[in-house]
Amino acid sequence: MTQKRKILVTSALPYANGAIHLGHLVEYIQTDIWVRFQRMQGHEIYYVCADDAHGTPVMLRAQQEGIEPEALIEKMNAEHRKDFEAFGVHFDNYYSTHSDENREFAESIYLSLRDGGHIEKRTINQFFDPDKNMFLPDRFIKGTCPKCGTEDQYGDNCENCSATYDATELKNPVSVISGAKPVERESEHYFFKLSDFKDMLADYLSGHVQPEVANKMNEWLDAGLQDWDISRDAPYFGFEIPDAPGKYFYVWLDAPMGYMASFKQLCDREGLNFENWWGKESDSELYHFIGKDILRFHTLFWPAVLDGAGYRKPTAIYAHGFLTVNGKKMSKSRGTFINAGTYLEHLNPEYLRYYYAAKLSDGIEDIDLNFDDFTARINSDLVGKYVNIASRTANFINKHFDGKLLPESDMTHPIATGGESESIFEAFEQREYSKAVRRIMHIADITNEYINEHEPWVLAKDPEQKEKLHQVCSRSLHSFYIISIWLSPILPTLTSKVARELFGLDRDFLWQDLKTFPKTINKFKHLARRIEPKAIEAMLTAAKEGLTMNEETTVTTGPLADDPIKDEIAYDDFAKIDLRIAKIIKAAHVEGADKLLQLTLDIGGETRNVFAGIKEAYDPADLEGKLTVMVANLAPRKMRFGLSEGMVLAAGPGKKDLWILSPDDGAKPGMRVK
Repeated sequence: MTQKRKILVTSALPYANGAIHLGHLVEYIQTDIWVRFQRMQGHEIYYVCADDAHGTPVMLRAQQEGIEPEALIEKMNAEHRKDFEAFGVHFDNYYSTHSDENREFAESIYLSLRDGGHIEKRTINQFFDPDKNMFLPDRFIKGTCPKCGTEDQYGDNCENCSATYDATELKNPVSVISGAKPVERESEHYFFKLSDFKDMLADYLSGHVQPEVANKMNEWLDAGLQDWDISRDAPYFGFEIPDAPGKYFYVWLDAPMGYMASFKQLCDREGLNFENWWGKESDSELYHFIGKDILRFHTLFWPAVLDGAGYRKPTAIYAHGFLTVNGKKMSKSRGTFINAGTYLEHLNPEYLRYYYAAKLSDGIEDIDLNFDDFTARINSDLVGKYVNIASRTANFINKHFDGKLLPESDMTHPIATGGESESIFEAFEQREYSKAVRRIMHIADITNEYINEHEPWVLAKDPEQKEKLHQVCSRSLHSFYIISIWLSPILPTLTSKVARELFGLDRDFLWQDLKTFPKTINKFKHLARRIEPKAIEAMLTAAKEGLTMNEETTVTTGPLADDPIKDEIAYDDFAKIDLRIAKIIKAAHVEGADKLLQLTLDIGGETRNVFAGIKEAYDPADLEGKLTVMVANLAPRKMRFGLSEGMVLAAGPGKKDLWILSPDDGAKPGMRVK
């Protein structure tokens, strides 16, 4: 065994104004697997987290519910703990940033930075919501990206081109809270002089973050670091800045300190020395697991704050990508924005742990949760391969050999090798879970091939083959034992059941158990069920019906807030468009097209052929004879299905939610729309 290590691990703090969803769980499952793997090696390791409890969204959500913010964060903390526990995510301490410990860290670190000359005051222009009478955080403003022109982007960065900017640079800004157009007002703010730490950060980024992260963050360094606004104006739910009445710490200043506060509470409870882990001279390892959307806070601001305040910096910061569902961004309308609680009502939580592990690498690429693939992989890998080994052999050992396995010395083992254990160990250590899963399932495949080749169910019928039956089943169960140890970080509940109920251990598996061989087994009990498609369908239906608006960013939405008006155009530009009343005289499906219907339109003595992307919203028979509006002077477009000679007009976000425009009675085909 390697030398015992001292390791402290954190995951990003979930926000306290919304439920845990499947996108969040990528990170916590990824972290928990790594922590469990290290714990199996016998290292001293602690995993802490907390709710991110401050900021405008929490304040507004509490107002909506008619309760105090403290009551809201207490309720959400209990819900988050429950969801994490159900998914096997085990924290040594789970806390809240709204705590005495966190207030002490925020104030003492701020004062250290101030006294070190790293804080200054400035008057700035900031967006203000005239309807709600409050300054707007960047995430409560949406508009068009000033860099690439993508609409519906937040006030701090663009999800399309990854550009960052000031909210005042947005085109067509809209308050997400009220839908009003924000106005600029002056306010005095406090800034952390991030530029003071450029040289330190350049050194830190080399070797402490993933290479692709270092490349991205070095672009910030090369462009020149901007000082960081760390204050917010009242009304605001958070900690007031010392000696600055009415000014509050920006949530992103005190949120990472929640790692320290949570660990401090653990230290006080368990008698640990906080300085040995967070002090400047600490010899322990500190790792942050985060999503790639919060990289700049964790790889630039946070190390600089720690360095300026006299604390150690993280040993490494590991970022992961986003989750897509069925190849697309999670969507409430499609039922793919799924909360943890909704999933738990329909499916085994460890199935999600396994699926994520099978997808995760050490990089920051996005992973996709495809439910067809999810169902096939669980049914094939966990039920058809892993559990199948024991279900096809254990009963023969119990029935014919009184539960006794052959000792390892009595056979040359052809299935699992020490070389595989070394490669799987390294894959887990480097967070290459997908590689570990592939190797584990390769051994499961070999084991099942071995069982198929020797057919123990046939051997059991021939008394002369009893010794061979004993050997085949013992070898197979030895392989199952080893695979179970390898899978323990991923499937802690299932493998605990295997260790205790089948192999008779009084504890869960340890990595060192790979060196031993079980002598007996108990009666085999059912371990896993196949996923039925109806369970997936029921979950998606429940998600679509049960979710309200996105609680993380907004309290008010609508067509205008969700889809802001585009840049102004001149009347002459609009006048170029020739809109005409059209009668749909024929509508038909298009062979080979998922979204299109083929429409034949009468525009007053002339017919046009148009392909329209409204297949999910309309049955062709319901359209024939209907009047609508078309763009008559649009240049024909050659498509693989034929020539489209115009465009019909419709409103709505898409898919089933589309409504073609229909004029009142009296309109005739060919009439101009003015």
